[in-house]
Amino acid sequence: MISVNEPIDTDSEGNPLTLIDIIYCDDTISDDIDLKKKSARLYELIDAMDEGRDKEIIIRRYGLYNTKELTQREIANKMGISRSYVSRIEKRVLGELRDKF
Repeated sequence: MISVNEPIDTDSEGNPLTLIDIIYCDDTISDDIDLKKKSARLYELIDAMDEGRDKEIIIRRYGLYNTKELTQREIANKMGISRSYVSRIEKRVLGELRDKF
């Protein structure tokens, strides 16, 4: 039985080639699928959020739904609340989303 890490040949410079070197493909399809699945789940969780202010902060903060990504200070100014309050809400909501993910 041969291991995928055992040398099976050498390249033009005399370096050992393994089976994994030959069959390796720099393919990101599985990563792309994983990202799409996680993104879809994130949007489901955001759509299901009850608190409008929390939802608005997360959407604006991360530029979701094709919106412009804003800083905490920009969000605070638009919503008439303090930047530290935006920060607290963001931190709490991210924790809740992480727990549901």
